[in-house]
Amino acid sequence: MTDFSSIGKILIGLGVFLLFLGVIFLLLNKISGIGHLPGDFYFSKGNFRFYFPLATSLILSIVLTIILNLVFRR
Repeated sequence: MTDFSSIGKILIGLGVFLLFLGVIFLLLNKISGIGHLPGDFYFSKGNFRFYFPLATSLILSIVLTIILNLVFRR
């Protein structure tokens, strides 16, 4: 028989993680420089708009890699 307490703990952990992620996205919106870096591409022609945040993605990837390496290092 399945132990439902472990599934409950996983769901609670996932909920806390999503809440934390949502707060981070709300705070990132308040920072004026993020998302408008010199490596982010924005094209607009008529009704078509294309935005590709290359530099922002690279910086966030580096920061998250450093944080996760510090957290999960043994």
